[in-house]
Amino acid sequence: MTNETIAEPNQIRFAKNTEFERELVKRVNTYFQNTSKSRRDNFRMYLKSFLSISWVIVSYCLIVFAGLPWWGIVLSSISLSLALNAKAFNVMHDAIHGAYSKHKIVNRLMGHWLDLIGGSSYLWRNKHNHYHHSYPNIAGHDDDVEVGIFARFTPHHKKYFFHRFQHIYIWFLYGLLAIKWHLFDDFYTYFTGKINDHEIERPKGLDAVIFFGGKIFFFTIAFVIPSLYYPILYVLGFYVLIAMMQGVIMSVVFQLAHCVEEAEFPMQDEEAGIMDRTWIVHQLSTTVNFARGNKILTWYLGGLNYQVEHHLFPGICHINYPDMSQIIERTCKEYDITYFSHGGFLDGLRSHYNWLRELAHAP
Repeated sequence: MTNETIAEPNQIRFAKNTEFERELVKRVNTYFQNTSKSRRDNFRMYLKSFLSISWVIVSYCLIVFAGLPWWGIVLSSISLSLALNAKAFNVMHDAIHGAYSKHKIVNRLMGHWLDLIGGSSYLWRNKHNHYHHSYPNIAGHDDDVEVGIFARFTPHHKKYFFHRFQHIYIWFLYGLLAIKWHLFDDFYTYFTGKINDHEIERPKGLDAVIFFGGKIFFFTIAFVIPSLYYPILYVLGFYVLIAMMQGVIMSVVFQLAHCVEEAEFPMQDEEAGIMDRTWIVHQLSTTVNFARGNKILTWYLGGLNYQVEHHLFPGICHINYPDMSQIIERTCKEYDITYFSHGGFLDGLRSHYNWLRELAHAP
């Protein structure tokens, strides 16, 4: 393994690497050695950052300062919601993975965009980089499939009677994701020191200053400044519109990568004390791409429709994923390893819906 993949976790043991894993990493490294492509510090990435950040600023200014009629504010709110996700997918996500730049200070600074739009880069790094990327689709370890009693994403979770309707009501819950994140999740994690049942070290010193400073900044731009120009009910109403749209988009994009019919949900053999596959094969068996041929969607999602490539090499900028995808898929085929990919976005969405409905009735 190279430093382009995250370290294998120590809480769950995976099988030892085989020729397949070594050959896969070798071919990806060779690709970068034989081309002029850069793993990080990519000009196209800088341009995307400028465009997405500008999109956010312009949309916000139109809503608050332009004095638009109600329909203009609605359109600008939709634009802002789309822009916030574009910035998160393209800038924050790569930066927190260390894939934006080879300079740690640049990654850290660009990752702080998340602190300015209602989240916490410190807590996201623990939640997403460690628990999700190390243990995708493993119940009790992957925080992204742990939603309490509200829904059942894996066959290993307890089934409640109301789950029979989860494929219907889940879309509304997805809409609440950003609101819950802004107003509750990060504060709960900070004061309890836990992400679900996982204990984490709470932010201290400068990290704590950034945590609370980011929250103050977000609440100021989300509620205080708009309330100087509009009635508070207008402010709250448009916040809900922006945040719910943001939540649905974020949820769907991440769920299409793992909670679909094709993905597996393996568990560690308690008696043997080890998984029945290597870490790389586990990533391949639990992760699914979608709409790889859609360049517009790839641009907007920051390559998150190439989740296989992202999970195998999270330290490489997403600009490189389309080319890497061909290498990885070809290598998987040679070694008879399954490479999951949906042809289009709707194919992935349909598979996610079917998986939710299947778990709604499965024992």
